Amino acid sequence: MRKIIYWVHTSVDGFIDGPGGEFDWPVMGPELSAYSEGLNERVDTLLYGRRVWDMMVGFWPTADADSPHPHTLAFAPFWRATPKIVFSRSYQGDDWTTRVIRDDLAGEVAALKAEPGKDLLLTGGAGLAAALTGHGLVDEYHIAVHPVVLGGGRKLFTEPKQRLTLDTTGSRLIDGRVVVTSYRPRP
Repeated sequence: MRKIIYWVHTSVDGFIDGPGGEFDWPVMGPELSAYSEGLNERVDTLLYGRRVWDMMVGFWPTADADSPHPHTLAFAPFWRATPKIVFSRSYQGDDWTTRVIRDDLAGEVAALKAEPGKDLLLTGGAGLAAALTGHGLVDEYHIAVHPVVLGGGRKLFTEPKQRLTLDTTGSRLIDGRVVVTSYRPRP
């Protein structure tokens, strides 16, 4: 069975973007980039909610031509080559979208997890992560806490309908500034 890995950046005060939706605060140093690339090696499909998709498709198709940052140079070719699934009731898709899932979230995702292949990577966002968590479909959480206080924005975990108890599977300081902790849901 394939796993869903949720990979997200958050502020110390628990927000995944700033009050105006800004996402200019995560710093991708060499160790954090390597951690992210390690997750990429485990997956063969990328999952996005609509809001994160709009941000990703607005940057990654030509990012390596626009930025010399090592993380950008490594991730852009991977992003372009990897199948991408967008979850949205209204989005029709584009040239970069492999598939759009509109309905039956739990059934469609359970079917994806049952297909042969590598794991699935859900990057960023809060709404889709909360919905998948609510259905018990997220298998691993990898949370990078950056040393910034944003004072508002979208919460890392939107108001859950029930308590979620997690087991910590690892934690480390990366690039001397970002704490990445991995968790799995307690059975």
